[in-house]
Amino acid sequence: MINAGIVGLGWWGSHILSTVQGKSDKLKFVSAVEPQFDETSEIIIKNDLKLQPDLDTLLKDANIDAVVLATPHSLHEEQICSAAAAGKHVFCEKPLALTKESAQKSINMCEKAGVVLGVGHERRFEASMREIKELISIGVLGEIMHVEANFSHDMLSNLPPGSWRVSETESPAAGMTATGIHLTDAYINMFGKIKEVYAATALRNPANQNGDILSFHLKFESGVTGYFNSVLETPLYIRFCLFGTKGWVEAKNYHHPSNPGPTYLSICKKPGEIEEKELDWEDSVLMNFEAFADACLGNQEYPFSNEEKIQNIEVFEAICLSARKGNVVVI
Repeated sequence: MINAGIVGLGWWGSHILSTVQGKSDKLKFVSAVEPQFDETSEIIIKNDLKLQPDLDTLLKDANIDAVVLATPHSLHEEQICSAAAAGKHVFCEKPLALTKESAQKSINMCEKAGVVLGVGHERRFEASMREIKELISIGVLGEIMHVEANFSHDMLSNLPPGSWRVSETESPAAGMTATGIHLTDAYINMFGKIKEVYAATALRNPANQNGDILSFHLKFESGVTGYFNSVLETPLYIRFCLFGTKGWVEAKNYHHPSNPGPTYLSICKKPGEIEEKELDWEDSVLMNFEAFADACLGNQEYPFSNEEKIQNIEVFEAICLSARKGNVVVI
């Protein structure tokens, strides 16, 4: 069993806690750092947590094996490096970093310390994504030509002006840190390195200071092309569609990955002949933490390579630059 401390109990940190605590036989939370709570807070008492005043104090606790970071993005590098230096495994919510250089420093430190570095890209673990990757690997769809996805919702609309989630510094390029970073991770995992991006953002609701619409086009080294769109001012909509020379596959669902609900998968291998499937919901957040815990325990490799982690932030940085400059960015 991995004893973990969590830093940050906002919206997503609290969700991680409720997802893992008492439901995993591989990882449990024993400590937390959250300035907004005290020892009498319900979430602290309910989850039997030791409330620590800061990360440094948490890292001195010999009972802690791993640290989970659900904190503002600009803090990630320093916090990851501090945890690694203390010999703690680290799970960092996405994005891992705001620049490729920062991601590389964090990864180098974890490698030097011999600790596992997990990252919050749970969408890889969804049943539909796993099935689509399998269809690619066995060649059912033929040569892959193009991929496109949409990840839109209004869960983060109309946040207060002081929220770091609407900061152009902490969360650049509209929905990139909230939604897009998940899909670039999935794209890289399925299709390999991305070599070129072109992105555009729009601001429709002034409350979303960093923008509420993001679109980007991609070219992969393999020749595959890709597209992504995110709108942060609309009811939740998720779509992933892949086109090959022998068929296409499309997954749609209308629930956030944190909430139970089916995914509808359509597979077409001949014109007009479409196979329809309904896939049951699985807790992909819990699955990611179980994979992280298994890696910490030495049971298996964590299924995100360092090369993929770095390239995803390299692509993220290029998308932010393209959106800002309005031109194509070659990676």
